[in-house]
Amino acid sequence: MAKILLVEDDSRLASLVQSFLVQHGFSVQLQGQGSAVAEHCRQFQPDLIVLDVMLPGLDGFGVCRQIRPWYKGPVLMLTAKQGDIDQVLGLELGADDYVIKPVEPRVLLARINALLRRTQSEVKNEPEQLTFGRLVLKQRAREAWFDEQRVDLTSYEFDLLWMLAQHAGQTVKREAIHQQIIGREYDGLDRTVDVRISHLRRKLGDSADVPFRIKTVWGKGYLFVADAW
Repeated sequence: MAKILLVEDDSRLASLVQSFLVQHGFSVQLQGQGSAVAEHCRQFQPDLIVLDVMLPGLDGFGVCRQIRPWYKGPVLMLTAKQGDIDQVLGLELGADDYVIKPVEPRVLLARINALLRRTQSEVKNEPEQLTFGRLVLKQRAREAWFDEQRVDLTSYEFDLLWMLAQHAGQTVKREAIHQQIIGREYDGLDRTVDVRISHLRRKLGDSADVPFRIKTVWGKGYLFVADAW
């Protein structure tokens, strides 16, 4: 039974969502105060956090910034705004996905299941380690090492890097990344992958202006350069 921490200050809405998720086999605890999320998370150890942006005290962005250095599970943010700023800011701070409120319960359930499948699925018929010069990726430990230093990656970032590295020298289509890593179709507008690629480049010493490790193939996807490490 997967554990979910639902952070929502609207008690009526939170109760309805909790009831719906419990009916679908989840263990769900509620938290309505942003400032209390970190401690609640440490005690409950959720497999996933559903985090509303608008919270009293510390908002969802602040919560995400606070917990991301040590919480490695997926974070699904809820935003009431349609603009890109909320969505991109959430992703920059470490959220794995976002949905815009009001959201249909079944849509929320689908997003949750997609994130959990990605982070909890057993890896079969895959190598345990990939090595590219100074870069070493360890599948079981879910760790990346560069110049013998451990790179601090979120679960999402590791999965994306592993997928690109498995197809080194080949262009990985954006649509394929959305299907495998995010768990939904690419709508032509979603900037989630762009933000994650930017994170990986920064953490792995790639150039932001002229990338040479993870290249953008315009109109198609991304190319992991095997001999650039």
